Amino acid sequence: MRLPQSPARTRLLATACTALALTLLPSQGQSQGVMNLLNALGGGSTSNTGGGLLGAITGGGSPAGQGDDLISMLTRSVESIDEPREIEIGRQLSAVLLGSKPLHPDMALQRYVNQLGRWISLQSPRPHLPWTFVVLDDPGYNAFAAPGGYVFVTKGLIDRCADEAELAGILAHEITHVTAKHHLLAIRKTAQSGMLTQLVASQIRTNAVGNVVASQFLALGRNLYARGLDQTDEYDADRTGVALATRAGFDPYGLVSVLQQLRTATPDNPAFTLALATHPPAQARLEQLELAMGKNLDSFTGAAPVTVAQRMSPKAAPTAVTEPSPAAPANAPVRKAAPKKKTS
Repeated sequence: MRLPQSPARTRLLATACTALALTLLPSQGQSQGVMNLLNALGGGSTSNTGGGLLGAITGGGSPAGQGDDLISMLTRSVESIDEPREIEIGRQLSAVLLGSKPLHPDMALQRYVNQLGRWISLQSPRPHLPWTFVVLDDPGYNAFAAPGGYVFVTKGLIDRCADEAELAGILAHEITHVTAKHHLLAIRKTAQSGMLTQLVASQIRTNAVGNVVASQFLALGRNLYARGLDQTDEYDADRTGVALATRAGFDPYGLVSVLQQLRTATPDNPAFTLALATHPPAQARLEQLELAMGKNLDSFTGAAPVTVAQRMSPKAAPTAVTEPSPAAPANAPVRKAAPKKKTS
């Protein structure tokens, strides 16, 4: 896990820029841009064999050739998918996610999450992607990412975040999935297993590949989100996400606090069902983070936490820092509290 450079200067700059980005009201152009992109996500079509998802993946050509190119590209290497194709794949997979859950109607919340996520993404290895952060109107506790810079969080997840550092830790985790191309690698692994070949082989022979390849590729995407990524990818997103959130000026123990909450969630709680099913056990993730973090990031803790509600209403006074939950296991890293000032 790469640690931030020039800690004092980086943190001061990050804190100042974060406060500026999150408290200023975005311009009408920014707001309209978010709306346009969200509308575009829900309006993607896969029916045109020369464009949309299929055209972006294969680069055009005859239907039969497109199918052959698709399988060849996915089984060869992720590097075969250039960035414009990666973005289009993510846009189409995002349309699938938006098809199952509506957008949350609070546009102030949508803008806030976009501003927060975009600031964190600027500290990532791929700041130039068209990063888009979307709040889904869902009471469940979940977060997803798609290739190309699309990140989704549920309203239920935001409501359960104790403070902004926890939300930042979650967004940094999902941003890492994108920058490391975890989803593309997972789709490639599925393609290499022969599943994609079996799905479309008969259609390739009859030159009727257009809609079928696109729909089957999206079916692979749905399957991926239902079963989750490999455990190694999740552990990597935890470790790198903590460093990324810290580099952006947030308490590095934000994600740790999230995992402590997940650790106490019961499997029969419907709000946490998907999150628990698609990720490694929270205790295992905490243990992996303990090994990676040690005390290396302790110097970046201590700032008074700010809740999402307070960030969206800057006039509200920050609440006092609370001590870590006594339910946290002794061997798990705990959220550091701000040092108390001595009174005369």
